Amino acid sequence: MSRTRVALPGPRAQELLHLREQYVPRGVATTVPTLVAQAEGARLRDVDGNEFIDFAAGIGVVNVGHRPAPVVEAVRAQVDRLLHTCAHVAMYEPYLRLAERLAAVTPGGWAKKVLLVNSGAEAVENAVKIARAATGRRAVVCFEYAFHGRTLLALSLTSKIKPYKFGFGPFAPEVYRAPYSYPYRCPRGGDPADCPICTGRALEAFLKTHVDAEEVAAVIVEPVAGEGGFIVPRPEFLPTVAEICRRHGILLIADEIQTGFGRTGRLFAVEHAGVAPDLLVLSKSLAAGLPLAAVVGRAEVMDAPGVGGLGGTFGGNPVSCAAALATLDLVTDPAFLERAGRLAAAVRARLGQMAGRYPLVGEARGLGAMAALELVRDRATKEPAAEETAAVLRGCHERGLFILKAGVYDNVVRLLPPLTISDEELETGLQILEEALAAVAA
Repeated sequence: MSRTRVALPGPRAQELLHLREQYVPRGVATTVPTLVAQAEGARLRDVDGNEFIDFAAGIGVVNVGHRPAPVVEAVRAQVDRLLHTCAHVAMYEPYLRLAERLAAVTPGGWAKKVLLVNSGAEAVENAVKIARAATGRRAVVCFEYAFHGRTLLALSLTSKIKPYKFGFGPFAPEVYRAPYSYPYRCPRGGDPADCPICTGRALEAFLKTHVDAEEVAAVIVEPVAGEGGFIVPRPEFLPTVAEICRRHGILLIADEIQTGFGRTGRLFAVEHAGVAPDLLVLSKSLAAGLPLAAVVGRAEVMDAPGVGGLGGTFGGNPVSCAAALATLDLVTDPAFLERAGRLAAAVRARLGQMAGRYPLVGEARGLGAMAALELVRDRATKEPAAEETAAVLRGCHERGLFILKAGVYDNVVRLLPPLTISDEELETGLQILEEALAAVAA
């Protein structure tokens, strides 16, 4: 990849960004000041001809890379047959075939049913509706550092105030926020293995002091907190939460919107913990860039809402379903997950080296290829380095790497490369990241 570049934003990008200024509301944030014109695999090209390695993957949407040939072919074939009828008018085969496939590949050996919708937030909202209908209860427990979407109920479940929640209240009632397992910032300051919050045991007390278990329909949890900072909980956290839910008749909803489809080295992140949730919400990499999301759950739970209680005009669009079926062929190939494992090992090793070289790095962490650096101004106090993180990102963008931040303190550099990225592209991206990090840490 050529490192000769036009400064961002380039001349053509500047022309087009005037349209953004005039017609797009300021609340629509964009990280990299350019416009993408073309993408292939793990590479992007902007309107001024700059090339980039992609460590953002559309915020975890293109695990199989940009425009994989089997997906493009499936989309083209489906476009020639059917664009839309709405599943509520007349059903079509791609919806049914995808539901069948998702029921087969998701954790849990019981009968399952599948609802297809447009986005992750929509899947989250429907999962809560289903849980409430199935249990007759109203309360929902979520966790600190969570991100579950931007619509009203999903935003109520989301933890970060700015920019997501600020000024948008009042929020949905009967939402209770429990502490999440964040070993690097263990609130007790000791060994996270002995901390009831980090191990999940604190949820039992939470159900005594914040909301009674008999009123809780569901607990919703990310196996790895994505937007919250790529926080990997203690290994016992999810199994402990699942056991508490079972004991109290509470449904467990796993939000695998960002962690699913190989990102953590398994098809689904809950597999690392040996947990099979009652309801699983999926989106992002499900359809390799087309809008699609799903709620997959126990058949008897999914059947709780009455006829007409679930749905949406565009949910399970046939073109998106065709893309998802082709994507599932790719991500369920053992070679794909094997490649994801090798990628994860390379990324984690390199980030570990960066943590050893630069005191600005408080922790290198991750699960599989869902990896991150948390930047701090002082390793003893762990003061978040938000400005420095922004500078690292700018340095990456200028050098030709798409990369994003995360975390409630805006101090986490998160890596989401396509899992199909070549060794050469991965090395180039990691080298750019280290150059930008070194420049800020100097």
